[in-house]
Amino acid sequence: MRVSALFRHPIKSHGRESIESVDLLYNQTMPWDRTWAVTHEASKANAQGTEWVSCHNFMIGTRTPGLAGLWARLDEAARTITLTHQDLGELTFAPDDAEGQAAFLKWIAPLCPENRARPTGIVSAGQRGMTDSAFPSISIMTTASHNAVAQAMGGFLEPERWRGNIWIEGAAPWEEFDWMGEEIRIGGALLRVEEPIERCAHTTANPHTGARDADTTGTLERSFGHLNFGVYARVIEGGTVCLGDEAKRT
Repeated sequence: MRVSALFRHPIKSHGRESIESVDLLYNQTMPWDRTWAVTHEASKANAQGTEWVSCHNFMIGTRTPGLAGLWARLDEAARTITLTHQDLGELTFAPDDAEGQAAFLKWIAPLCPENRARPTGIVSAGQRGMTDSAFPSISIMTTASHNAVAQAMGGFLEPERWRGNIWIEGAAPWEEFDWMGEEIRIGGALLRVEEPIERCAHTTANPHTGARDADTTGTLERSFGHLNFGVYARVIEGGTVCLGDEAKRT
């Protein structure tokens, strides 16, 4: 098995970025993955953003599907993010800065339905990314399982819909569910697979248009008898992971 793709999502549910390598840290989320999250009017997230809280406190694609059409580029040194969307164009801003947050809230507004909670600000939990899991996780997907879903749907399906961190090719379809509780070495890092990822309506939205145009959750349930795709893993030994690196169960 080999690493076929690496992705990070600097702002939770607001764009994805393909990268070539990453230095994973012990018991941490992927660096710069879900580092920031967008609060809404009903959010109970701490304004200082010092602690992890559940996804319901943030703007997410399940309730705002248009967000799926965002792509991101992060400047690590400057701590600035460039978001792009086919309808909104491009915005570069600093999510830690009040002026940057104001520019973002104005720019993103057209994607947010009037009958839903509106975005109010951006918070960060520091090094702990705002992943959906209650523990600092890395999400692992396999191309074989993705292809199985695409085939069941009768055509092409964008892998970006799943919002995975590490993509692995060379596994059998759904083999990753056999890895529960096991360790897997990926490049220079060692991870322990903890639990499957249950999927929501976010995956039904197109990663380019933001329109809900694919019944991914219905297909998982009807064709495979579950709503899971991918697995959450914990880093138990830090190390560098690059495209093309070997992945093997230990």
